Amino acid sequence: MNHQYVKNVVEAALLAAGRPLTLEELTGVFDERDGSVADEVKTALATLTEEYATRGVELLEVASGFRIQIRAAVAQPVARLWQERPAKYSRALLETLALIAYRQPITRGEIEQIRGVAVNPNIIKTLHERNWIRVVGHRDVPGKPELLGTSREFLDYFNLKKLDDLPTLAQLKELEDLRVQLMLPGAEAEVLSEGETPLDAAGAGAAEDPAADLEPQSDDDEEAAADSSAPRTHGLVASGAQDDST
Repeated sequence: MNHQYVKNVVEAALLAAGRPLTLEELTGVFDERDGSVADEVKTALATLTEEYATRGVELLEVASGFRIQIRAAVAQPVARLWQERPAKYSRALLETLALIAYRQPITRGEIEQIRGVAVNPNIIKTLHERNWIRVVGHRDVPGKPELLGTSREFLDYFNLKKLDDLPTLAQLKELEDLRVQLMLPGAEAEVLSEGETPLDAAGAGAAEDPAADLEPQSDDDEEAAADSSAPRTHGLVASGAQDDST
């Protein structure tokens, strides 16, 4: 089968699907489905990845398969095409998500014990609605509390292929140290780009805010304090409606 033809079909399929496609799904769009086609599809994916290296889009493999997406370096100007405000997520939500990602499986009670504050039910509800977390079981203790873990959609959103691709805590500390040393512009806003991790946001800003060491009694108190503060926001930029309540 002609390599250029296979590459064109694979590229068109990825653009048309609007979601990640697995190697099996990409192979399935061809009439021939033997081993040779799978090899040609792999070669086409490698070629496209190389061709996109200097362009505004990239071909990336995430947990659900392969997808073509906007490169982070050009995301900001391209975002002006959409008029709706991006969803912003509170520091409390990001800290909760980070604990689930790094300590899973974990119960809500364990999250509260680590953070030292009661978890706002809306935070867990929002994470479920975004399909970023799921119930993976129940702890064998009185009350059988739910064990929470991350989902495949969580990996896809943060451009991860597997949980092992999450940055280590040491790497996150190095990134934060570099941010402070360089005094990067926009550090006060603390709004995550799609390529950043939730734990990066959860830890950012503590040194700048003298009140950060004073834990609120609950996430509701923290949200109220955030609403009454200056334009400083903690959150994750994503497509969708504004999530002011979480």
